[in-house]
Amino acid sequence: MEIPVINLGELEGEKRSKTMSLLHDACQKWGFFWLENHGIEDGVMEEVKQLVKQHYEESMRESFYESGLAQGLRRGTKASDVDWETSFFYRHRPDSNINDLPELVRDAMKQYVEQVVKLAEKLAELLSENLGLAKTYLKNAFAEPFVGTKVAMYPKCSNPELVMGLRGHTDAGGIILLLQDDTVPGLEFLKDGEWVAVPPAQGHRIFVNLGDQVEVVSNGVYKSIRHRVLADGTGSRLSIATFYNPGADAIISPAAELVYPSRYRFQDYLDYYTNTKFSDKASRFQNMKQTLV
Repeated sequence: MEIPVINLGELEGEKRSKTMSLLHDACQKWGFFWLENHGIEDGVMEEVKQLVKQHYEESMRESFYESGLAQGLRRGTKASDVDWETSFFYRHRPDSNINDLPELVRDAMKQYVEQVVKLAEKLAELLSENLGLAKTYLKNAFAEPFVGTKVAMYPKCSNPELVMGLRGHTDAGGIILLLQDDTVPGLEFLKDGEWVAVPPAQGHRIFVNLGDQVEVVSNGVYKSIRHRVLADGTGSRLSIATFYNPGADAIISPAAELVYPSRYRFQDYLDYYTNTKFSDKASRFQNMKQTLV
């Protein structure tokens, strides 16, 4: 199955309508997609990847392979309740822990995430618009948003059949933007009952998936999809996932505009339907909700 590719550079001009339609279909039918011409500088992406890999080799790799998990796997012990990964987490907003990051990656990570946040905010506007909501709806619903980045390496594994890189799950939050390895595979998403392999990144693409809260706010129109990471026997896979999530105190609910009318007498609906049979169904539902207020 061909994963949707959205070219944000085509939002300007005559291809805007088609691009918005492609984005809507990707959110509705897939819950994940690639982004091209997204506005994050190629050099910034390359620098953060290179420095994270350098930090892994210098400060994380040896201790990981000395861990109980790695030693047990070498003995052939199946590990079903753990993940074959090593990681650190960067909190960007509302409170930053930038000074807790390894000094080697600190500046590059800050510069990269600042650009990713701008992209996340743009996507929030586009998704809101496609849902028929005010462009600021998702941003306001998430306010003040939490932004954090999980920086992970999935080390080369001698027995990948015995462990998962990351067990299957959906993401709890909002919009997830992934800068992933351009060589080593492993990420898979569940689509129509089948696991779809996400290939290594090409041409500085960013991979996006939607979290549980977007599904809730959209009243199920957009989907949060289960995904996992397979351990790999050929190389170590890089993953830099930025989470644009609601703030901890955000109150989440389906957008009122997207919720069906409820708790009405069928006869009342039928009476209204008689005079509006040949009008737009969505307008009829909206008017019914207003009469029930």
